Amino acid sequence: MAAYPSNIALGIDIGGSGIKGAPVDLETGTFFAPRHRIPTPQPATPEAVAATVAELVQHFDPDGELPIGIDLPAPILDGVIPSMANLDKSWAGVNGDELFANVLGRPVTLVNDADAAGYAEVRYGAAVGRSGLTIVLTLGTGIGSALVVNDVLVPNTELGHVELDGYDAETRASSAVYEREKLSYKQWAKRLQRYLSYLEGLFFPSVFIIGGGISRKSEKFLPLIDTRAPLIPARLLNTAGIVGSALLAAEAVGRAPGTITPLPPLPEKADEGRKADAPRRTKAKKVGSRKKNTSKAGKFTSESNKGNRSKQSSTSKKDKVKKAKKKQKKA
Repeated sequence: MAAYPSNIALGIDIGGSGIKGAPVDLETGTFFAPRHRIPTPQPATPEAVAATVAELVQHFDPDGELPIGIDLPAPILDGVIPSMANLDKSWAGVNGDELFANVLGRPVTLVNDADAAGYAEVRYGAAVGRSGLTIVLTLGTGIGSALVVNDVLVPNTELGHVELDGYDAETRASSAVYEREKLSYKQWAKRLQRYLSYLEGLFFPSVFIIGGGISRKSEKFLPLIDTRAPLIPARLLNTAGIVGSALLAAEAVGRAPGTITPLPPLPEKADEGRKADAPRRTKAKKVGSRKKNTSKAGKFTSESNKGNRSKQSSTSKKDKVKKAKKKQKKA
């Protein structure tokens, strides 16, 4: 195989159903060669998954030229995986750095899958050029999160597990819940509204990036949500994990690209779910107009008033008759 250019790194995304990888052009955030996918072994033990990753590496980089970044659906603490949600439970406590280094014969960079996807969106996708704090949320089986402050990743945030109504937020507002409970977009948007408002109160981000497969239909639900920070659909979609892993691996070994060319911006209407500073539309009230009271209470009040008026009229007639009789007697 011909030597790779210096701006290429290998990204590998480990998921519950498939393990995917591709060499990434770090200047553009695009695949240098077509993605290759191998089904995740079952059971997905550390040894079985590492062997599958070795197949991918052999497919793309048998000569060991490229930095390798690997993302996992788990937090990573100094290379150690403290817990695992979507793979075999035997991952808990495993030193992932050592596991993959021993199998591959070279060091790798391990990263949480949502962190990898979020970092890719900030460097190449929806949040390019935005200063301050960016929160990237991936809506799927659960809710993954990434926090990036001025292009610096804050790892392992796990914001899908913040408490909402006494439950993990991802059990109330993930896209899996939307599908399982057969919610309308409006109903689901109300749950996302509560969740995003809560995060906004904690962090005051400059922007929210909403990813996951459901983000392809972002125009159906993002305009129904009202936040101070803009809500923007993710751009890289299912390539984000591979791209982010590759970039983080290159940066870890000092091979980060000197120049990055991000995706071109979307037209303004498609770029943001709702502008944060857009005024809300309200219906003008007619001055001086009164609605006709059609309620039962209103009818009851009107009928009572009519009765009172008729009683007053009857009383005044009797008084007149009495006065007339008195005059006749005097005469």
